[in-house]
Amino acid sequence: MAAGTIRYWAAAKAAAGVAEEPFTAGTLAEALAGARSRHPGELARVLDRCSFLIDGDPVGTRSHETVRLAEGGTVEVLPPFAGG
Repeated sequence: MAAGTIRYWAAAKAAAGVAEEPFTAGTLAEALAGARSRHPGELARVLDRCSFLIDGDPVGTRSHETVRLAEGGTVEVLPPFAGG
């Protein structure tokens, strides 16, 4: 298990009601499951549409169960947004 920070942006931040919070998890899937249990409702729906950065690196299409988290790491939650 690793401890780190989840940062929520835009619609994810609004749905979670916080800009960031700590996580303790071994994988991205575990960290997101924890976020869903702490913030039931809208955040769960938003997370289904988000992309993620782990310590600045995009997760892309990798399975969240295979994405390992490092001690002190950061998960960035990026909902789709328009603009340029």
